[in-house]
Amino acid sequence: MWVSFGSMGFMFIAMLIMLFVNTKIQNKVIAIPLRIIAWLCLVLGFLSMVYIIFNPTRGTAA
Repeated sequence: MWVSFGSMGFMFIAMLIMLFVNTKIQNKVIAIPLRIIAWLCLVLGFLSMVYIIFNPTRGTAA
């Protein structure tokens, strides 16, 4: 469950950074590294979500 919260957090951070860069930042030298960070957060969130979806749960009930 905590991994899913982390992946949603990474995706939310990526969304906020992309929104900030596209609306407020005019300097390309600052915008490009921020976009790279946002894309890395998005990919990290995606990969952890794929792990959650395709990882089989192991029930402990007898």
